[in-house]
Amino acid sequence: MKMENIPFGTTDWTSVEAVEVKGETGAGYWKTLDFNNIQVHMVEYSAGYLADHWCYKGHILLCMEGELNTELKDGRTVTLTPGMTYQVADDTIAHRSSTKDGAKLFIVD
Repeated sequence: MKMENIPFGTTDWTSVEAVEVKGETGAGYWKTLDFNNIQVHMVEYSAGYLADHWCYKGHILLCMEGELNTELKDGRTVTLTPGMTYQVADDTIAHRSSTKDGAKLFIVD
């Protein structure tokens, strides 16, 4: 990832409109900002959320609140708690997220 042509700025995430994205169960509420070829997201998943697809996109993901389970296509499962991150490159391993009680995340991709 090369960060170019992004002037210094701040973001008040309370003023960014959330878009609801339904999962197989539950929903995610995505606030997204685009900076050229980089997207930054503040995401809240509802209790009982399960992604409706396998994702192949690369991310750097920080768990801010709650607990996030990420299932990898090879059968492994990783659990993030507040303060933990995961990072994965594009087209490396498919993954999908779920949460029992909800989670709040900060994602860069």
